[in-house]
Amino acid sequence: MNEITYEKLQYNELKQIIRSYCISGLGKQLMDKLKPSSNINIVKSRLNETTEAVAVLNTNSRVPFLGVSNIENIMQNLEKGIILQPDDLVNVSDFLRGCRKIKNYMLDKEFIAPVIASYANSMTTFQSVEEEIDFSIKGNRIDSAASKELKRIRNNLHAVESRMEERLNRFLKSSANKKYIQEAFISKKDDRYTIPIKAAYKHHIDGVIVDTSSKGSTVFIEPAAVSKLNNELAVLKAEEQMEEYQILATLSGMILENISELKINMELIGQYDMVFAKAKFSKQMEGIEPKLNDHGFIKLVNCKHPLLPGEAVPLNFEIGEDFRSLIITGPNAGGKTVVLKTIGLLTLSVMSGFHITANKETEISLFENIFVDIGDNQSIENALSTFSSHMQNIASILQHVNSHSLLLFDELGSGTEPNEGAALAISILEEFYHTGCITVATTHYGEIKRFSEMHPDFMNAAMQFNSETLEPLYKLILGRSGESNALWISQKMNMKEQVLRRAKGYMNNKEYDLERIDNRKIRKPKSVKQKSDIFTGYEKGDRVKLLEYDDFGIIYKEMDSNKNVTVFYNKELMEVNVKRVSLEVKGKDLYPAGYDLDSLFEDYSSRKMQHDLERGSKKALRNIEKEIRKGKK
Repeated sequence: MNEITYEKLQYNELKQIIRSYCISGLGKQLMDKLKPSSNINIVKSRLNETTEAVAVLNTNSRVPFLGVSNIENIMQNLEKGIILQPDDLVNVSDFLRGCRKIKNYMLDKEFIAPVIASYANSMTTFQSVEEEIDFSIKGNRIDSAASKELKRIRNNLHAVESRMEERLNRFLKSSANKKYIQEAFISKKDDRYTIPIKAAYKHHIDGVIVDTSSKGSTVFIEPAAVSKLNNELAVLKAEEQMEEYQILATLSGMILENISELKINMELIGQYDMVFAKAKFSKQMEGIEPKLNDHGFIKLVNCKHPLLPGEAVPLNFEIGEDFRSLIITGPNAGGKTVVLKTIGLLTLSVMSGFHITANKETEISLFENIFVDIGDNQSIENALSTFSSHMQNIASILQHVNSHSLLLFDELGSGTEPNEGAALAISILEEFYHTGCITVATTHYGEIKRFSEMHPDFMNAAMQFNSETLEPLYKLILGRSGESNALWISQKMNMKEQVLRRAKGYMNNKEYDLERIDNRKIRKPKSVKQKSDIFTGYEKGDRVKLLEYDDFGIIYKEMDSNKNVTVFYNKELMEVNVKRVSLEVKGKDLYPAGYDLDSLFEDYSSRKMQHDLERGSKKALRNIEKEIRKGKK
């Protein structure tokens, strides 16, 4: 098998759905590694496991997987010599408890599931280790009862802390210290007990400054009265850590001594989890264990694609006994590709030990390889066309097939000139037939249908189609050739009757209508649109459109002898031929009578200067004198 087959047939997608039924990481990990097998004994064993697991689930009892987690990383750390922490030990304890419960549960089901129940005999229980961990670790912390020495140390710790607390409270309640204390509480800094003292009085208190507040207004002092006790406390905590380490090392050693048996338990838990995930999926889809063979005979009776909704039309199909190659024809969107995918995915499912939705008469053959060419394999990166990519895939398949291969081809030979495509497809089918493969292919080519009808070991099949409603029926009929229904579809889309009639005639014979028609008899002369007279009566102030700029300007000067007008546009005067302008609005319609049109062509600064001079502005006069001097220079 290859990844292309898994991808095209949605095998990995199906595995992910079944994987979601796993409870533990061990089961999910095993499901990820699962691959289809072509060994009939292995497949029989896998299917039987699923069948027995379904029988167990049908007792309405719950498999006790609760608390069973993947402890693989913990085991790896142990083998590296790492001492386990309390939370790791709790996980190991939960795992051991889960193993013990599952073993008891499965041994109790040996009458209804003898094979998978027998696996439990290989599972080892470690109740003494489990109890030792539970006794020593409580709440992810080493319990004081774990050893006499630890209990003694912690009792001493508690006694010292009590004496320290008593002395510190006495210090806080002393009236002599009240004015020094910033706040009346005990603060723990770097595992040392301190009192917050006002910074101004830090030299009035006998003790050690441990810390200072961020603003510097408070210092945290360990009073001399508790300094000795704090040192004693530090020694006891060091002793506590050493004793805790000894306890963790002892418990880790107990587990390490039995690591081989624990690994076997992990494998069995993963196996049980995966098998029951298959069983849960089987119950959900009402699956069955089909019959098996390894000589290429496939018989599907009312089978359903596992990823399609429940109302999907079941498939009935057969190949490998009376014929070894099947050519499926029929309309687009009629379900031909779904048939290929159903055959392929059901085969992969059974080879993986999955039940399938089918009648009990269904029989599945096992194959060493399943090759598919489905969908558009066009590659932009490798500059391959659709046809080239299909040929590249099929050429690769030809190098790897044998007599134990199942081939599934969609639209074989398509994507090129029909005659060449059909001839090439027939030659490819013959080559695979001579190799001894089981081949199922879909096509629209009539030549391939005819070849299949003539060959004694080939069979045609058709997808049913309702010609009145244009609805595919998704039913496969063996022994019939399907039509593409192009004429039916065209008729329903209101194609002209004369077009359909001619098409039907061309299907029966190639006598095309080659009569030449004089176009002058059917083509109507176009009416010639007369050019309108060019407007020339432009006057100063008219608003015009400059055709070249697709924008507007104002006429400054009327048309000259060369038929040019002067237009004010973008604060500049420019000459334009009257053919390149069109009148928008006459000036007399834009401005009131007596309006000074010259003001339209002056910018704002010029008009302001003129206005300032008229009212006798000295600033305006100075500006003019400045401009004159500049000009002289």
